[in-house]
Amino acid sequence: MDLNTILKNIKIKNSDTCFWQYSGNPTTEEEYQSSIIFYNSDGNVIEVPTIYNWSQVQNGKVDVALQNLRNKRNRLLAETDYLALSDQTMSSEMTTYRQALRDITNGLTTVEDVEAVTWPTKP
Repeated sequence: MDLNTILKNIKIKNSDTCFWQYSGNPTTEEEYQSSIIFYNSDGNVIEVPTIYNWSQVQNGKVDVALQNLRNKRNRLLAETDYLALSDQTMSSEMTTYRQALRDITNGLTTVEDVEAVTWPTKP
């Protein structure tokens, strides 16, 4: 997960006008705080804005991971959409598969949850 992508996502959501520079790929709040420098629009170093706290970064990671999962899910559903046309008869196995795909994001709250997803097998 690219931190720059996460921060851009947060920036867009919050319409903030600060810029950042970071090094490495922090995995803890302490690493994050020591690896990132924020600048205001005048180029002066500022404290980490509240909207960029570690919790927000973690939530941003979850948002990106869920979006990637949804993209794959939507592609897999699209591959079988033709079976849902009125002139087709969908098997119960295919109905179950498609429902499992639609339900795949239920209860996912962390990146670890997303990464542990088991994809249903296409009949």
